[in-house]
Amino acid sequence: MDKIRTFLEEVKGEMKKVSWPTFVQTKGSTVVVIITVIIIGAYFGVIDFFLAKFVHLLLG
Repeated sequence: MDKIRTFLEEVKGEMKKVSWPTFVQTKGSTVVVIITVIIIGAYFGVIDFFLAKFVHLLLG
């Protein structure tokens, strides 16, 4: 039980050292991630569409 208490006290001390992002930073990062996912998804969607058409022409 002492080891668990010591561990949790150390975790609490380390968490105080963490530099947490502000709301504006978090919001900005979230927007960047969402836009990146949309762009990459669209890219793979277009590639998949044309490769499917190409395979259909070869086999069909």
